[in-house]
Amino acid sequence: MRPTLYEFAGGDPAFRALAAAHHERCLADPELNHPFSHPDQHPQHVDRLGWYWAEVMGGPPRFSRECGDHSAMLRMHAGNGDISDLGRRFVACFVQAADDAGLPADPEFRAALRAYMEWAVAEVLTYPGTADGVPAGLAMPRWSWDGLQAV
Repeated sequence: MRPTLYEFAGGDPAFRALAAAHHERCLADPELNHPFSHPDQHPQHVDRLGWYWAEVMGGPPRFSRECGDHSAMLRMHAGNGDISDLGRRFVACFVQAADDAGLPADPEFRAALRAYMEWAVAEVLTYPGTADGVPAGLAMPRWSWDGLQAV
């Protein structure tokens, strides 16, 4: 049986490293810096981001237990208007952060990660208006080697 993307990556430590590397890349990006450098950012932002990605990729439901459901994540990112250009930069930083974090270089694994982030960015961009437009109770997405899985 094939391992989950979470297991293949290396579990929680790998996703914590990915979140930290991604955050650093976004801070260094002249366009992405602003949303990532807010003084009111949650003090556990990097940890929570790692928990979220780990859960989506087949890991434990820590984000869901401690932070909320998928709707909560979408509400945090809603209301930014059309930020398509930032979305492309965000994906590029994510792909590069996988190298920085030392995630497996397996081409199929990397393709699954990229496909996930492209899908996730597109989903976030569907809520350019206020957080009120995000439906309540959305289940956490599950991503596998074959893409988005039915929940």
